[in-house]
Amino acid sequence: MAFLELDTDTLQEEISNDGIVLVQFSAGWCGNCRIMKPKFKKFSQEHENVKFIVIDAEKNPESRKLAKVDNLPTFAAFKNGELVQQTQTNKTEVLKSFIDETTSN
Repeated sequence: MAFLELDTDTLQEEISNDGIVLVQFSAGWCGNCRIMKPKFKKFSQEHENVKFIVIDAEKNPESRKLAKVDNLPTFAAFKNGELVQQTQTNKTEVLKSFIDETTSN
């Protein structure tokens, strides 16, 4: 579907559409976030029916509240606008499992 990087606090609008949206909450200072971002983007190419979004949790507090983010990087899955699952990880295999589990249901 798409890989987006949001510069504004508009995540609520992006997740409100029908379907699955996977979000990476990150921050500019977060080294693990920078490491995981290209991996997250690569997974987006393998799941064309899913929207992948990266958003800076520090600069977008309203979006951060949607998944109650308290650790970075946090990956969250939304279905039809509702948070259904999340994980905090810096491990590729954990992220892959999270994505596979979320998109197979």
